[in-house]
Amino acid sequence: MTQARSGSTVPRRQLGRQLRELRNQARMTAKAAAQAMDFSEAKLFRMEAGDVPMRSLEVERMCQIYGAPDDLTQAMAALARETKSKGWWHSYLDVVSENAAVYVGLESAASDLSAYQTDLIDGLFQTEAYARAVIAASHPEAELLTAERIDRITEMRLARRILLTRPTAPLAVRAVLGEAALRRPIGGRKAMAEQLDHLLELSELSNVEIRVVPLEASNHRGVGSGSFSILCYPSNGSGRLAEPPTVYVEGFLGMLYLDKPQEIERYEAAWTDIWAAALDVKSSQNFITKIGKELA
Repeated sequence: MTQARSGSTVPRRQLGRQLRELRNQARMTAKAAAQAMDFSEAKLFRMEAGDVPMRSLEVERMCQIYGAPDDLTQAMAALARETKSKGWWHSYLDVVSENAAVYVGLESAASDLSAYQTDLIDGLFQTEAYARAVIAASHPEAELLTAERIDRITEMRLARRILLTRPTAPLAVRAVLGEAALRRPIGGRKAMAEQLDHLLELSELSNVEIRVVPLEASNHRGVGSGSFSILCYPSNGSGRLAEPPTVYVEGFLGMLYLDKPQEIERYEAAWTDIWAAALDVKSSQNFITKIGKELA
């Protein structure tokens, strides 16, 4: 995984996780660690969650407090310097939240994505007309959106699509779309027909599998799970995953990132169940084609 792909998102999360592990090994409470560093517990928790860039001097001091060996301290200080690098998406922070930028960073660093969408086409698959209509209708601050801001958010969303066709290690995507997502004419019938045609084009890519779960397929865990995505990351030079899998759940007012083993396990089980309940790829293509003809 290159730094250009991941920006600072993955290094921040890696460093934060290692700092938390060192603190736990030192049997030091968050309160005691924050007092030793002379900053707030809130800042410590944000550092351990990978939410903020970190200064190498701060990281070195924390390593000393936790009793980390010199070689690990130097390695973590070097990683801290990487947390200040910026990905391409940082130029859009004027129109998207920092939390949304975290997802784009994780998505850019991922090697595999498993996505289940009940009511909307996944953002990676959206056409410009569909994306504009979704943003204008469903944004939490829709009443405050200017035409210029809609342009910027749409531009960022479309830029993400390069992950599917980048020349080196394109993102491998397995997506399940609910029938409702295909039938809801976002942006009007013409825009929706174009969106369905685009799905069919994407489904021909070797790294993309798109399946449809019909409304009549009601006996699966997706009925209760809602939409979610599972991001998996490539292994590093030692054969270990550079970052543990992440489950992403988007809500109207915020986003939820889950990475605890038991959380991942439950969502992976739900995903397996949903994937099995969906039509196979060829049948899904035929299903999408049929709905597209109904819109014509």
